[in-house]
Amino acid sequence: MDLSGRRRSTNVDDRRGKSGGKVAGIGIGGAIIAALIALFMGGDPTEVVQQLGTQQASTEYVPSDQEEQFRVFAEQILASTEDVWNAEFQRMGRRYEPPTLVLFHGSVQSGCGSASSSMGPFYCSADKCVYLDLDFFNEMPKSLGAGGDFAYAYVIAHEVGHHVENLLGILGPAHEKMARLSTTEKNKVSVRIELLADFYAGVWGYHENKMFGSLEDGDIEEAINAAQKIGDDYLQKNARGYATPESFTHGTSAQRMQWLKKGLTTGDMSGGYELQRGL
Repeated sequence: MDLSGRRRSTNVDDRRGKSGGKVAGIGIGGAIIAALIALFMGGDPTEVVQQLGTQQASTEYVPSDQEEQFRVFAEQILASTEDVWNAEFQRMGRRYEPPTLVLFHGSVQSGCGSASSSMGPFYCSADKCVYLDLDFFNEMPKSLGAGGDFAYAYVIAHEVGHHVENLLGILGPAHEKMARLSTTEKNKVSVRIELLADFYAGVWGYHENKMFGSLEDGDIEEAINAAQKIGDDYLQKNARGYATPESFTHGTSAQRMQWLKKGLTTGDMSGGYELQRGL
């Protein structure tokens, strides 16, 4: 992915090295497989954070050179989402309000409660922020076999996709509906929310490339591979040898690849109406 000379967003709150309060005492490396089942949770991450112990986050954290490169990359991708969604919202006669990207290490206090890096990136609708521990990008190729810059961009674009859902008035009512449903029915709604965010990530990728011609050979394959590796069925089968469809909250590998591809190939927001009708 060619981002040469691209601007960096200033809508970034860098909290690395700052204490996130009492959180689960579990490292991102040690918990990554279990946490990936809850990867990319939209809205309220308190539903997936398990308090496995308590420890105070370090205030002496010094980021590595590679992490600083990831920071620049994340700021450029966030800037791209701002450019794309500003244009798309204008086409809809609406105003886009960009989210804030909160960078943290180990733990963080969000508007949705305390969170650990072990749960992966997430969006909090309460404060309209995307939360990201940049070390997650180091873990993706190690734990998932899903690396590459466009795969990392997909991670950010997916969380911003939840923000788009929030601004369009989709996310709030969906969460209210989920609160009234049984666990199995609630999971079905969650799957639609996540697949819609995948679709919006694809819509972003389509218009990013149309605006800047940034995609290179292999980029789309990186994102599609990442979508496959984070399907509920794939993660559950790898973790325990079998899958339980009634527990799926994010969609199968086939579904996630399908909706990401649809966004990437069409760039048409109306393509997500099928998912919205079930919310």
